[in-house]
Amino acid sequence: MPTKKTHVTPSPERRRELLGTAAEVFAAHGYNATTVRKIADEAGMLAGSLYYHFDSKESMLDEILSTFLGELWEGYDAVLASGLGPRETIEALVTESFREIDRHRAAVAIYQKESRHLADQPRFQYLSDSQVKFEEAWLGTLERGVASGAFRPDLDIRLAYRFVRDTVWVAASWYRPGGRHSPEEIARQYLSMVLDGIAVRT
Repeated sequence: MPTKKTHVTPSPERRRELLGTAAEVFAAHGYNATTVRKIADEAGMLAGSLYYHFDSKESMLDEILSTFLGELWEGYDAVLASGLGPRETIEALVTESFREIDRHRAAVAIYQKESRHLADQPRFQYLSDSQVKFEEAWLGTLERGVASGAFRPDLDIRLAYRFVRDTVWVAASWYRPGGRHSPEEIARQYLSMVLDGIAVRT
């Protein structure tokens, strides 16, 4: 009598491991140049076995990006709802950003490289929505800082936003978790340069 086959649900830990591997491959080679076989090879498994966990590489990318953005906005929303002053809000947002780079470095790199063209696809519409929300949060804080006198009255807030945004997120290209400095220490150094400059005051 043949034995009955049982379906074993993949463990959440294994799923996270595979997503981590996929994220590193996407970040290194680009989404379009990455095949399911390449991800499977890096994970040490057959391509067919990878389909047991995910139905496509698009699904893997979707889960990588949505997880990263979900955690980012959980942290950002907490900061924005905390009632901090403009400078303290910028400091908290920058610190939270570096924590996310620490947790999701590869996802950040993918987001920077791929989000513009992915946002045209219905499945990834949330990338455009998140970008609008992101811009509103930062510009709103900078505007509040100028209005309150916390920031210079001649500050071009859109230029300042782009400078801070690019200065922070480009760190994903060189940052490695477990390095010499914690994300909080890197944030502190960045904030010191952005808010106070690098020249000695005389």
